[in-house]
Amino acid sequence: MTNLSLAPFQGITDVVYRSLFKQHFCGIDKYYTPFFTGIQKDNCRSMRGEEIDPVRNDVRYLTPQILSNDADEIIRFAKQCKLIGYDEINLNMGCPFPRVANKTRGCGLMANPQRVSEIFKKIFSFIDVKLSIKCRLGYYQADEIKAFIDIFNEYPFSEIIIHPRIGKQLYSGQADPDKFEELIPLIHKTLVYNGDIFTISDYERLHQQFPLINTFMLGRGILTNPFLAEDIKKTEVCENEDFSAKKFTIEENRKSRLHDFVVALFEERLHHAGGSPKIIGCMKELWTYLIYSFEDPQTIWRKIKKINDLNIYEDTVEIIFRDENLKKK
Repeated sequence: MTNLSLAPFQGITDVVYRSLFKQHFCGIDKYYTPFFTGIQKDNCRSMRGEEIDPVRNDVRYLTPQILSNDADEIIRFAKQCKLIGYDEINLNMGCPFPRVANKTRGCGLMANPQRVSEIFKKIFSFIDVKLSIKCRLGYYQADEIKAFIDIFNEYPFSEIIIHPRIGKQLYSGQADPDKFEELIPLIHKTLVYNGDIFTISDYERLHQQFPLINTFMLGRGILTNPFLAEDIKKTEVCENEDFSAKKFTIEENRKSRLHDFVVALFEERLHHAGGSPKIIGCMKELWTYLIYSFEDPQTIWRKIKKINDLNIYEDTVEIIFRDENLKKK
């Protein structure tokens, strides 16, 4: 059985997005929060918000993520997550953006194995939750990860998610699944593949290449096509607990389901923002991916990109779903 997880995206896959995604789509087994940072004291304010609140999140399927290069901060984060019901946290060693990496955080840690080793040595002496990692092949070079193999094997990581690019690439070029494949016999932990899964064909090709890997993380591909997870799992009827009352085939309702999700997301974000038009920026960010669900993405983007008015946004979305066709699978 293939397990699929939803990659975290700052500004997009927050608690509002995740909760509505689960109500409208199927196929995702595990979620991650966008990263937390600045956990400078116990009972930190950011840890008291709804993003991690177990009332708003199902702790069985959500893993909180932290971006840090400070063992004490990670330990504080782990302890606070444990107190509110989580049994796993994830350390972001993959964020490639220079403003993060230049501070030796995120993917910047991949160029400093000695520091990472010292961090893990301290962390595992103090935490009693599971720890997973999300990383890349390196920051400057794809072979930087080789210096981490012994480190990864030394400590009891629950899983290691590898996006086979280097940090300097950001998201340009192509992921390198061959490099990922080379690591499978070397890293004796549960490995998760992440990178450039946009279609069922992408998934099938990767699953054939490394059949022993049964967990895949979906990122930009599922933001582009929210049906991707259920397509991969060949779901014909949504049966999850949020959807139990709705019995329908995927093909018959794709456009109306996507419309309902986009409208519900806008309305919920608007409610959370007290009616502020600032949420249009957040919706536009999602649309930079979602336009590729349609046959004519550039036409849709021209309609969306300059909108700054809430009413115009709502009207434009209705026009798009009335006039534009979704891409066929």
